[in-house]
Amino acid sequence: MVCRLSDDEIWFPDPYGGDSDGLLAVGGDLSAERLFLAYSNGIFPWYPFHKEAYQGHNLSEILIQWWCPLDRFVIFPKEIHISHSMRTLINKKTYKVSFNQDFEGVINNCSGLRSKEIYAWLGPDMVKAYKELYKLGCAISVEVWDLDDNLVGGLYGVMTEHVFAGESMFSLKPSASKLALIYLGQLLAENGISLIDCQFETPHLLSMGGRHITYKDYMEFMKGEK
Repeated sequence: MVCRLSDDEIWFPDPYGGDSDGLLAVGGDLSAERLFLAYSNGIFPWYPFHKEAYQGHNLSEILIQWWCPLDRFVIFPKEIHISHSMRTLINKKTYKVSFNQDFEGVINNCSGLRSKEIYAWLGPDMVKAYKELYKLGCAISVEVWDLDDNLVGGLYGVMTEHVFAGESMFSLKPSASKLALIYLGQLLAENGISLIDCQFETPHLLSMGGRHITYKDYMEFMKGEK
């Protein structure tokens, strides 16, 4: 059963009570407190993808959707697959990689690439919310730069104690987002982070070592029990 949340109370229903696709609740706000509670329980916000959801409504009237799939697609940082072509690219030193040097540039690029999807899920309210999480030290970015210091790729996501929840990535040059993920995995592994939450399977992430685990296992990693 999908629950309706209010702005006044910060809580979420039992993730096992959502629908079969993982939609758990609608409504509420994007406050930092609510977002951190969500991510600490494997829950993440989206706005509807389909144009039909917006017909006859102002953007401000569209309810936030909160998702928590029980089948989780994840990457273990130490298991990231680095192909021969990616190793060659890394050895060529064509790009430079940094962390938390241009969070705004990364999220704005991720949002801009989806601007034709009307509100999609990374509209102005979402961008503002994640920028606030970054200011609070709860979100991080990875930037990929060319040799002329142009931002050509990157990713960002939310950091909990044991899990990094990836939110979005972009590439303006071939393989730039893959490079960002590889370097992120190395950083997380060095700091004892157990898991990268990819939320849903994509061919891109599957090729880099992603696999499925249950929500029960996911939460054991979240709590540091695995």
